[in-house]
Amino acid sequence: MTNITMQHNLKIFLLFAKNALRVTTQGRLGIIIFTLGKIVRFTFMFFLLFFIFSKTRVLKGYTFQEAALFYMIFNLIDTISQILFREVYRFRTLVASGSLDTILLKPYHPFLRILIGGVDVMDVILLIPYTLIAFYFALQGHIIFIHFVSFFVLFLNAIWLATSFHIIVLALGIITTEVDHTILIYRDMTSLGRFPMAIYKEPIRSIFTFIIPIGVMTSFPPQALLGTLSLSGLLFSFVISSILFYGAMSLWNFALKRYQSWGG
Repeated sequence: MTNITMQHNLKIFLLFAKNALRVTTQGRLGIIIFTLGKIVRFTFMFFLLFFIFSKTRVLKGYTFQEAALFYMIFNLIDTISQILFREVYRFRTLVASGSLDTILLKPYHPFLRILIGGVDVMDVILLIPYTLIAFYFALQGHIIFIHFVSFFVLFLNAIWLATSFHIIVLALGIITTEVDHTILIYRDMTSLGRFPMAIYKEPIRSIFTFIIPIGVMTSFPPQALLGTLSLSGLLFSFVISSILFYGAMSLWNFALKRYQSWGG
């Protein structure tokens, strides 16, 4: 991809983001209620974690501070993916009405519109407290520079995995004209990543690590930060993310061939 193409795509992305911001800010009361709802849910889950550790000092080898770090990093990954990929939640209407035709004919990649074309600015304000709280719990441990570098790389890899999952949702949306249930299933599965995967019994732990890599997406980054992730685990995370992305793009191309257009 040339620099000119990248600059062109960036301008289109910023244009879509600007339009999404205008639409979002039209309902200011909705922004307040939505944000409060997110804060209440976050607080409830955090106190649930606190309650669990009020009964035990260690859970599967993890202290409260370490489990809280897992929870905060999960929130960061989940929030960033919601900020970037909110337009996926609106994809079904485009398929059912046939409006996807007009997007596929545009002189830019359709993902600029249907994947990252509706940046959700409401979640941006939540990133600040999430980051600060995660930083606080990270300081409770003995974090060295190489652990932080590994964490940062795996954090980017987690966003890549989230991208692949959302591309799969888009592809299934074309094939089945159903997005709402698929994205809810995805969100239900990712909710398992709020806590360390070690707390789950087999075969649940292996399924959501090796087959559906939710654990790779949400648990590997905090493990790297704590220094408990092996080199083989680090390499495995990139292998599994590459495989998932290839599979997602293959499914997307297959779905495009099945697309009948104009609501047909």
